[in-house]
Amino acid sequence: MKKRVTLTFPKRSVQMPVTYRLAKDFNVAANIIRAQVAPNQVGKLVVELSGDIDQLDAAIDWMRSQDIHVSFASREITIDEDICVDCGLCTGVCPTEALTLDPETFRLSFTRSRCIVCEQCIPICPVQAISTTF
Repeated sequence: MKKRVTLTFPKRSVQMPVTYRLAKDFNVAANIIRAQVAPNQVGKLVVELSGDIDQLDAAIDWMRSQDIHVSFASREITIDEDICVDCGLCTGVCPTEALTLDPETFRLSFTRSRCIVCEQCIPICPVQAISTTF
């Protein structure tokens, strides 16, 4: 089973080897989608956790016991086609190629099933046509 979660670390926990502990102690793989972690600052990781459902639940319980805030990703990327100018900047930062430019029409194409909601496309859009919804 897979679960996409956002982990928010308090300042004192950013040095903790969380992904190592998930793999070693719970047999849970953590695919890091986005990371914002720096010493003495609140850290954030967007990760996709993979493993047995019971192991995933145990891993999430452990993280919460370490004061790591765990929130489940239930958001989706939306693109306002009326605002979008099809510049293609978002396609360069999309790690899964969910955003592409059609080679014939040069129009932006969005494949929702490929999107991992990493949100890297949002700040790059010059006309703010990309956002998230719940």
